[in-house]
Order: sequence, then structure tokens, then C-alpha cells
Amino acid sequence: MHLLDTHTHLYQPAFDDDRDEAMQRCKEAGVDMLLLPNIDVASIPRVKQMMYQWPDRCRGMMGLHPCHVQEGWQAELAAIEQALDDPVEGSPWVAIGEVGLDLHWDASTLEAQREALKIQLGWAKQRQLPVVIHVRKAFEELFEVLDDEVSDGLTGVIHCFTGGWKEAEHALRYPGWMLGIGGVSTYKNGGLDAVLPNVPLDRLVLETDSPYLAPVPFRGKRNESSHVAIVAQRVSELMNLPLETVARQTTENAQRLFRLSEWDKP
Repeated sequence: MHLLDTHTHLYQPAFDDDRDEAMQRCKEAGVDMLLLPNIDVASIPRVKQMMYQWPDRCRGMMGLHPCHVQEGWQAELAAIEQALDDPVEGSPWVAIGEVGLDLHWDASTLEAQREALKIQLGWAKQRQLPVVIHVRKAFEELFEVLDDEVSDGLTGVIHCFTGGWKEAEHALRYPGWMLGIGGVSTYKNGGLDAVLPNVPLDRLVLETDSPYLAPVPFRGKRNESSHVAIVAQRVSELMNLPLETVARQTTENAQRLFRLSEWDKP
């Protein structure tokens, strides 16, 4: 069984003491490749270091997380765009991300977040890369932006999808877009049990968002990329499909969305 974790922050300090061991656990769980979303300028060297250390197993993306759209964000964006043009040798960036809107922590920055998102969607169009979208308590505002910005050729994923069917249906109107499913699918009140049975399997990718949102039975503890195998099992149960089918199709979906098959065959 081959799996991809399409969204993990395994480069974060939470793994500084046992990153090698966490990567080994991925291998044992059948998780062949990790996609690493950048969040700000400070995390760029950490993302790159993992790409240097595990060139066959790690791919990066570049973006400014909405929670980091603070004072001076324009300069931060300029530095991230510069990094976009300086990828790790032999390993081009696979997406613009993670970007989006977050009204949970600070709604006062909405206009700046919206402007930063539009700029980064422009990067994606210019470079023909997919976008990885973070959204929290901001689906309505996000769709207002995407409805205007999504055009032929712009694809992406709503990462860590936690909406209901209304939000899922809206996102799936965008051609080629995916829903990123993680540990929330295992939560009793996560709500995805009412959504996933209605979503075509070819519109899903799997993720962990580690070190956050660990699945049951690890909820409340540090999450890690090997746990994407637990997510795959849960999706197979909710969709009443064989685990191998879920693993194969979601891996193919990720390869297609992020164009991994151009240089990778997990």
C-alpha cells in the first residue's frame, strides 16, 4: 500500500528531537512521500532542509499562511516569492501554500489576508501551480474570492476540510479541485461522516497537518505523517470502500494535482 501525506509540517520544531524516527515510521506505515507547506519566511530553511535530507520523499510548497499576515506582510510575501524562484535543485515546488483565510484568531486582518491571498493566487496562475488553501471560520469569504479567481487551469485543495456538504459541494464546483481529509474525519463530532459518502473518491487527497489534529486514538497528542494510514482507514470505512482502493485512488489524485508523476513514482 502506497500513501502520500499531502500536508505535513514535519519540519517544525516539534520534531527536532526525533524527525529521523518519524520518517522511519512513515516508511513502515507505507507513507512514501510528504508534501511540506511553508507558512512564513522563517520556515523556508526548515522546509528546504527536509527536502535536502530526504530528496526522494519530501516535496515543498511556498506560501504565507493567513495567520502570519501581520504588519510587514508585503515584505514577507516578497521574500517568499523570491524563494519560489530558488527551489531546491532537482525538486521544484509543487504548490503555492499554505495560503487562505482564517477568521478564528484575528478577524481584524481580513482585508490584508484577502489581498495576500489574491496575490498568491496570481503566483499560482503565473507559474501554473496548484494552491493549498487554509480556511477557518471563513468559508463564505473564501468562496467570494475563489469564485472570482478560479479560472481554467487554476486548481487546488481545500486543506483540512471541516465544512459540511454545502461547503463541499461549492468547492467541488471548481474543476479539478480536491478536499484534503485528515484526522478530523476520525472525530465523533467532526461532521465528515455526513459528507464523505457523497464525495467522489477522485476528488479527495489525504493529509495529517502534523503536528496538529492527530486522529483518534492519538487525539490531543502530537500528530505525525505516519498517521495518514489511520486517515485512509477511516475514509475507507466512511465511504464503504476497500482500504487499498482508497490508498490507490487518493495517491493517484495527489500525483495528478501536484504533478508528482512528472518526476516521482511512489
